[in-house]
Amino acid sequence: MSAQEHQPIKIRRPDRPVQLPAEFGRRFLISIDTEEEFDWGAPFQRGGHTTVTVPMLQKFQEFIEKYQVKPTYFIDYSIIKDDEAVAFLRTVAEQQTADIGVHLHPWVNPPFDERVNDHNSFAGNLPKELEEEKLVELRDAIRDKVGITPNSYRAGRYGIGPHTVDLLVKHGFVMDSSIRPRFDYSGEGGPDFLAIGSEPFWWNGDEKLLEMPLTTVYSGLLRKQPGLAAALMEKSPLANALLSRSKMLERIPLTPEGISARETKEAIDVALDDDLRLLVFSFHSPSLSPGHTPYVRTAEDLDSFYDWWREVLDHLEARNVKPVDIGELLQAAASL
Repeated sequence: MSAQEHQPIKIRRPDRPVQLPAEFGRRFLISIDTEEEFDWGAPFQRGGHTTVTVPMLQKFQEFIEKYQVKPTYFIDYSIIKDDEAVAFLRTVAEQQTADIGVHLHPWVNPPFDERVNDHNSFAGNLPKELEEEKLVELRDAIRDKVGITPNSYRAGRYGIGPHTVDLLVKHGFVMDSSIRPRFDYSGEGGPDFLAIGSEPFWWNGDEKLLEMPLTTVYSGLLRKQPGLAAALMEKSPLANALLSRSKMLERIPLTPEGISARETKEAIDVALDDDLRLLVFSFHSPSLSPGHTPYVRTAEDLDSFYDWWREVLDHLEARNVKPVDIGELLQAAASL
């Protein structure tokens, strides 16, 4: 089957949510899509990218360790080809101060057998054999360079497809974090996650592959029954603005990219009120230095980025939400 014949995957509410033990409490995990810098507004291309943000990974690591947090770096092929990045990753892996996962950007990840376009930027749209070859190539490169075999995965652009879960299970992955709840990428040829919430769940009803969605909550008067309003919000920027400003319905992902600390603290409180016991934060590594993402353009923006984390981490502590790493999460999920 050609890539063009694949239909974007539409994720439904899972049948088998994870039952976490009472002693797990309320926890949070910080994940970083660790990748090359590129122009987000330009067409995808194989080359011409940079990895100048790599030295800033150490700064963030030192910052977050002060809060007793063990982050997860989901790394792509451009990063594993960077010697300075490899040295950093080997260090945190040996010291066990961070987890390392796979982050597949098809357009920079060999083998290069597909056309470079928006549709193929979602790895799940590729033919099964090509998606598998790219996944294994990256996994093995990380193993050979860093010295650990990663078993967690996040598709670039959240681009899981109809074969992704089976491929992950086949190759020994035990956790996926490709779902961004309440977002719909089908207009670009990607997955539709509108119908799914932020609770972790087991794929296929067994305990072979744990899904750890990024956390997104609805806030506002309609948050318990978003329905048509949420679909309209996704399709219409005007409706999104009107619903958000009127406080009828606001979609808030847990990220420092484009979301204020005030909004994030509100989202944390909503999630806890809804008894969500795992909060998953994420951002893109190019935001760690100015000028590479729309969210951090200047040195002042970068200072604000770290201030965001200070304020949010203090709020998590005040709400008694403790950090967790992937190993602890998997152990807790499999304990019942």
